[in-house]
Amino acid sequence: MNPVSAYLALGSNLGEREQHLIDAIGNIGRETGNITAVSSIYETAAKYVIDQPDFLNMVLVIETALTPIDLLIKCKEIEKRMGRDFTVKRFGPRVIDIDILFYGSEVIFYEDLVIPHPKINERRFVLEPLYELNKKFVCPKSGKTIKTLLRECKDQGRIEKISSSISVISR
Repeated sequence: MNPVSAYLALGSNLGEREQHLIDAIGNIGRETGNITAVSSIYETAAKYVIDQPDFLNMVLVIETALTPIDLLIKCKEIEKRMGRDFTVKRFGPRVIDIDILFYGSEVIFYEDLVIPHPKINERRFVLEPLYELNKKFVCPKSGKTIKTLLRECKDQGRIEKISSSISVISR
């Protein structure tokens, strides 16, 4: 299989949040494919379940030869190894969260995997770092650019860029 560009969103709101992101980047790079781009890190208020610590969020682009399902399995293995507790309530606090946003230009509907990520258009904490990396990327489902999705996003939650990608990569 030829390598495909995949976009992954990372988030953490427990413990050493920035270190968890850095560790996840290392694991992803070793286990899923070459990392070709890394966004800045953004601090955001929790969404959906608001009574929890703020998140650090970012987006990566990888070149991977893994199938979408194999990529999902690897991401879940990394989350589990890093201490993610899958028994807590959905959208609750987590050491690390890795979501597949896009897998090339594919639209995928499996029982355990939907790509593009179904909530991407309502998550400014995902759209801002995506915009930073590739504002002209076209969502294969909606046909809209990231720039358009961000402009149309109704999420007005707090989001603050706290560090550039260079500081993350250089560690």
